[in-house]
Amino acid sequence: MIVVTGATGALNGATVEHLLKRVPTEEIGVSVREVAKAQHFADLGVRVRQGSYEDPAALRHSFEEAEQVLLVSSNDPHADAVSLHRVAIEAAVAAGARRILYTSHQGAGADSPFHPARDHAATEQLLAESGVAWTALRNGFYAHSLAWLLGPWQETGIIAAPADGPVSWTDRADAAEAAAVILAGERAFDGPVTVTARQAVTFDDVAVMASKASGHGVTHVTLDDEAWIAGKVAAGTPEAMARMTLTTFQAARQGCFAGVDPLLAELLGREPRSVADQIADPNAA
Repeated sequence: MIVVTGATGALNGATVEHLLKRVPTEEIGVSVREVAKAQHFADLGVRVRQGSYEDPAALRHSFEEAEQVLLVSSNDPHADAVSLHRVAIEAAVAAGARRILYTSHQGAGADSPFHPARDHAATEQLLAESGVAWTALRNGFYAHSLAWLLGPWQETGIIAAPADGPVSWTDRADAAEAAAVILAGERAFDGPVTVTARQAVTFDDVAVMASKASGHGVTHVTLDDEAWIAGKVAAGTPEAMARMTLTTFQAARQGCFAGVDPLLAELLGREPRSVADQIADPNAA
């Protein structure tokens, strides 16, 4: 059995949808905080059990009979993500899982300015020490984040942001489908696996793409870090959130998100969705 956590969320929920096209329904289980929100999967015959990273006993129950477990990374900025991930890994091991997969992030590293990257690196270390086969899906930075980072360029014609670096912006839906292909396939992927779009681009590149998509000139303006923070705070963003987001740009400057890999296209059997696609139609699946 394949058990997927976080299946009521956008990422792993989509992975379950793709799994349903690839493996028998009775071989799929989900572990979710709120069972009622996964009723649509239960109606299809998916095994639905309650489980959360804060409840080890419930989590072990939700992982029973699993050969593979897909763990979604915690997205709670106020939680101790690594401790929560430790609970999930230990529960999967205790349940007898033969492989643990984890939604990591490109650029995972203990010295990254981007704090989530440190959590991912620490979690990968826990996986390496678990005694069970493991796969860390180092997904590229999700492209839908661009909608917030780019600001109202459609109205202003300006992309005003801190100094950046190349980022292999990756469609979350493509990453979800790739996870399903890996889970359902016979090829083993051990350790970190890079799952990114084909191209890494800077905001200068994005401005060119935005100009082409909109039919009018879009200019990229580089702001001082503190000036950008002040602007975000003035617009209503909590300062702590703005500063956390700034670390994205700081990590990009160091090249943390610049790598690309052909694996995603190979897994999908088609070209992944590009940044240009995202800008032209941000709501397309």
